[in-house]
Amino acid sequence: MTEQPLRTAAMPEKPTLDGLEAVWVARWESDATYRFDRSRTRDEIYSIDTPPPTVSGSLHVGHVFSYTHTDAVARYQRMRGREVFYPMGWDDNGLPTERRVQNHFGVRCDPSLPYDPDFQPPASGGKAAKAQVPVSRKNFIELCERLTAEDEKAFEELWRRLGLSVDWSLTYATIGERARVASQRAFLRNLARGEAYLSEAPTLWDVTFRTAVAQAELEDREWPGAFHRIGFELSPEQREQGFGDRVWIETTRPELIPACVALVAHPDDERYRPLFGTTVRTPIFGVEVPVLGHHLAEPDKGSGIAMICTFGDVTDVTWWRELDLPTRPVIGWDGRLLTDPPDGVPAEPYKELAGKTVHGARERIVEMLAEAGDLDGDPRKIQRPVKFYEKGDRPLEIVTTRQWYIRNGGRDVELRLALLDQGTELRWHPPHMRVRYDNWVEGLAGDWLISRQRFFGVPIPVWYPLDSDGRPVYDAPIPADESSLPVDPSTDVPPGFTEDMRGRPLGFIGDPDVMDTWATSSLTPQVAAGWERDDDLFRRVYPMDLRPQAHEIIRTWLFSTVVRAHLEHGGLPWKHAAISGWILDPDRKKMSKSKGNVVTPLGLLEQYGSDAVRYWAASGRPGTDTAFDTGQIKIGRRLAIKILNASRFVLGFGEVPAGEERVTEALDLSMLAALRAVVAEATEAFEEYDYTRALERTERFFWELCDDYLELVKARAYDGNASAVTALRRALDVLLRLFAPFLPFVTEEVWSWWRAGSVHRAAWPSTAEFDADLGTGAGDSRGDRRGDKGDPAVLGAVAEVLRQVRKAKSEARLSMRAEISRLTVSGPHTGLVRQAQDDLCAAGNVEEFVLDPTGDEQVVSVTLAE
Repeated sequence: MTEQPLRTAAMPEKPTLDGLEAVWVARWESDATYRFDRSRTRDEIYSIDTPPPTVSGSLHVGHVFSYTHTDAVARYQRMRGREVFYPMGWDDNGLPTERRVQNHFGVRCDPSLPYDPDFQPPASGGKAAKAQVPVSRKNFIELCERLTAEDEKAFEELWRRLGLSVDWSLTYATIGERARVASQRAFLRNLARGEAYLSEAPTLWDVTFRTAVAQAELEDREWPGAFHRIGFELSPEQREQGFGDRVWIETTRPELIPACVALVAHPDDERYRPLFGTTVRTPIFGVEVPVLGHHLAEPDKGSGIAMICTFGDVTDVTWWRELDLPTRPVIGWDGRLLTDPPDGVPAEPYKELAGKTVHGARERIVEMLAEAGDLDGDPRKIQRPVKFYEKGDRPLEIVTTRQWYIRNGGRDVELRLALLDQGTELRWHPPHMRVRYDNWVEGLAGDWLISRQRFFGVPIPVWYPLDSDGRPVYDAPIPADESSLPVDPSTDVPPGFTEDMRGRPLGFIGDPDVMDTWATSSLTPQVAAGWERDDDLFRRVYPMDLRPQAHEIIRTWLFSTVVRAHLEHGGLPWKHAAISGWILDPDRKKMSKSKGNVVTPLGLLEQYGSDAVRYWAASGRPGTDTAFDTGQIKIGRRLAIKILNASRFVLGFGEVPAGEERVTEALDLSMLAALRAVVAEATEAFEEYDYTRALERTERFFWELCDDYLELVKARAYDGNASAVTALRRALDVLLRLFAPFLPFVTEEVWSWWRAGSVHRAAWPSTAEFDADLGTGAGDSRGDRRGDKGDPAVLGAVAEVLRQVRKAKSEARLSMRAEISRLTVSGPHTGLVRQAQDDLCAAGNVEEFVLDPTGDEQVVSVTLAE
């Protein structure tokens, strides 16, 4: 076994976990323990695309859970001799930040207002304002930057306290200049290659935030509603054919009757086939709309015939597109019905609905329908799934807007197949998580909508020329020059124009939108690696080795990153994806800030210590949802304390004189042989990204060592037996390194008592370290070399006898130091026990010891001294 250099340090009389974080966080920073050495070649580097947490409040234990997993992998790879590129980013743009700024400072953004350099917000420090004050876009962005800077500082302090081995000199922000340049450059290249395009089309719209929402940001929620049975008026000719005076539809959106453009039934539905090709009149408004057939109509749903409105849901969009129907929009960006009716809709009845919210318009039109006799019976209440923006509080509407898209395979079969192939090349941990990726790609219904009608984000780097009437020419966008990035079209001027031409005929306007947060976060590998900013760094770390993340954002962050890398670089952005699960509350529900069931980690770190919290986190298997459990954290603290005390006990035996460090006794060799197997198993587990199995195997051996081996060997160790002391110190050296990725503070503390340098820069233990003590032996099926000396079964057999001795004393309510007058062991394992009988007798205080090899099962007989 390779000896580490010794050092002289004071070993405390009463070791404690208290205060270790402050000591070692400062030491690691001053010693640059985790500083990335960029002189290493790519094959010597392990690079991590660290998730940038959203800076919008505080971290919770779910963050601690998943980031601990990443850190354990980083520490393992560093100890394996790889130089680890481990940056931290802050995801500080987008709606969560804007929402927090609005609530924190009591403001709202109004881009029409001029900038006020002396503006002071009406609220700060968490004090609520009575009403939100409108501010200019620039003032609003300044407040966003101010608050995120405070949050980022708090986040970094907590991450340091947790012990993340991040190189903090590599930190970036998704709204920072590096990220803006990379995001805008990638967009401009997407545009030049035809992968980015502008389109006016029906768009899922959040009426609260007044912004478009992409497919990946949707979630279904159960929402109360009611079916209304409503009659459309038939013509006299239709009545003569026996249809009655009305055709009845059932809808949950009666307020959209003025937006109705057709009725639709299944082509094979005999009830309505005679009506296909004719028209009916809408109730209240009397607008003629055609009756058409389409295969998406459901004969078994309601009356079997539905109204098509522009737009009530995504099926309406499909019908509208495939049946080539006109558009009659009635819902505005603010979620209220438009002031003016659509073309062809009479103004007199429509004025009853104009300007009302969707809910208010629904209540009023139901009254109007009932008065007109067009409502059959009372509305039938139901609960139904409704689409929401994942961060929104109100159902989404569909409005027609002009938006930017990036092709992602949703409308391109060839690109979709290529992205599915990329998923097969990526190594998933655990492997079954690839199914989520495949299902998402195969189920895409459209391209990636990347523009947002917000303020704190990366601006779309284009302008639009104005024609002689001052109207934007949207099909001739003016892209920014890459050399000018980053740009803000709301304040910067496009090539060939001057500022006084902004907004004037034959001049220009800037695109007012920003990119969605995923359009920036999808480039975190490029941003962190210095894409076209630091070519030397990029060559050394890209493509990265690892993307760690949670499973619910496979469809957003992981997929979008694969898309951008495929389009720009023609390959994957990383080799491995390690997927973590959720943290569940006691009711087995996901912890999230929106649900209000989160636990903030600072109190846990202060109460139990960082190593204890990390232990709980590392006990959660890859990809598996894990319940928050303070009981497991307490076990982690107990383990850390035991490491302190057991280490002090072992080191208290002193050193073996130089040249006499040999392990010769059977029990000592058995322990080292067992530890050798642990090293092999832990290494194999880490190579498979199964950090939990590595921890479990190491921990189990450690407790067995403390409970059994230490008790068996301490008599010899107190006598200065070279074999015992050498074996103990060798075991401690290895165990500290095995525990180091999980419990960085306590292992560093103990390491400092007797070793030079940092345990986190020491070599990960290898099976070859045991060759000098155990012999070289032959290779096993995994390529590990077994020792010629040392049988792990010896320790196991002797430990079992010792447990029986303890049990007998415990049942007799005697001290563990009580004398045993006679101990008899019979059965097939007596040969193993014989090899360590002296240690067994010393540990059990045995006067007479008898071994009987007869019998098929081991039997232990204990006679207590009178």
